Amino acid sequence: MGLREKSVRVLRIGHRYVRDYRTLTHLCLVARAFGAESIYLEEIDDGLLESVKEVREAWGGSFEVHQIASWKRALSEAKKEGRLVVHLTMYGVPIQDKVGELRSHDSFLVVVGGPKVPGEVYQVADYNIAVTSQPHSEVAALAVALHELQGGEELKKEFERSKLKIIPSEKGKRVEKLK
Repeated sequence: MGLREKSVRVLRIGHRYVRDYRTLTHLCLVARAFGAESIYLEEIDDGLLESVKEVREAWGGSFEVHQIASWKRALSEAKKEGRLVVHLTMYGVPIQDKVGELRSHDSFLVVVGGPKVPGEVYQVADYNIAVTSQPHSEVAALAVALHELQGGEELKKEFERSKLKIIPSEKGKRVEKLK
C-alpha cells in the first residue's frame, strides 16, 4: 500500500548566482525528479529557465521555476495555504526522528538555504530537520528529504508528456523515444 500523493514545493533562500549556477540547476533537477511541483527562487537567470524547460520538454512533467520578491512572503503564503514548512538544516532534528510525523501531512514547502539562512527562518519553520548533522550539499539534503517525505513513492512517478523514457538495463543505456 502506497502513501497518499504529496504536494511539495521548494524554496531556496539566499543566492550568489555566479558561484551557485550549477548548484542551483542541480537543485531544480533534483526537486523535479524527486516529485516537487515547483521551486521558488529570489533570482532567476534565463539560462536556468532554459535548462529546466529543456528537461521538462524532453522528459515530461509540469515542474515550474517561480521568481519571488521575498522569501518571507513565500513562507507566509505557504503557511496560509496550510503547507507544512520544513526547513532543511544540519542544526535541526534528525529526519529519521520525525519522518513518521512529517508523512502524516500532504502539503509541504521544503526550505533549503544558500550561504547564510536568516535566524527568522528557524523560528517560522514548522520543523527544522537535519539530513545528517554534518556539512554537506543542500542538493543531497533535498533529495533525501523528498524521498523520506514521500516514502519512496516519488521513485515510481511517471512524467506526463515525456518525449523520452529510459528503459532500465543492467548494462548499457537504452532510451525510448515516445510519440
